[in-house]
Amino acid sequence: MATKQHETAWSARLSFELNGDDQTAQALVSGLDEERLNWKPMPGAWSIGQCLEHLSITNEKYLTAMAVALEGKPDAPVEEIRPGWLSHWFLVNYVEPSPKGKKVLAPGKIRPGERVSTAVIDRFLAANKACRELIVRARSKDVNRIRFWNPLVPGVRFTVGVGFEIIASHEQRHLQQAERVKDSKNFPR
Repeated sequence: MATKQHETAWSARLSFELNGDDQTAQALVSGLDEERLNWKPMPGAWSIGQCLEHLSITNEKYLTAMAVALEGKPDAPVEEIRPGWLSHWFLVNYVEPSPKGKKVLAPGKIRPGERVSTAVIDRFLAANKACRELIVRARSKDVNRIRFWNPLVPGVRFTVGVGFEIIASHEQRHLQQAERVKDSKNFPR
C-alpha cells in the first residue's frame, strides 16, 4: 500500500501543470507597471491583472472547501482522477480552454476588482503554492470518492479530484485569456 510520501500520477501531473502556470503568470507580468497590468483590450474585457486576481480568488475558495472535505478521511490513494460523466461534461463545457466552451459571467464573489495592484502575482503564486500543498495532503486519499460542496454553485458537490482538475483547467483558460490581452496589437509596449 502507498504511503503519504507516494506520489500518484495525478498529483505529479497537476503539480507540474501548476509549476508551469506559475512560470506563465510570472512571464505575463514581468516588466509590467500597474497601468499595463490593468490595460483592457475593450470595455468590459478583463486585464491581465484581473485574470490573475480572478484565478486567485477562485482557487482560494475551492481550496478551502476541498481542505475541509479531506479532514479525517482515511488513506486510500488512487493513481488517476476519474471524473463522472456530469463532472466531465462540466469541465469540457465550462472550464477547459476551448473555442467550443460556453462563456458565462463569473459569479460576483469571484469577480476581480476594477483595478489590480502589481501584488496580484504574489497572491496568484501563493494560491498555487497552497494548491500544491493540498495536493500533497490529498494524494494519499481517494480523491475520486471524497466530495466537497462547490463554493460557487449552491447545492452542487464535486469530488476533490474534480476540484483539482477544475483549478488546473480554469487556470489554463484564464492564463490564455491574459496572454491574448498581452498579445493584442494595441497593448501598450
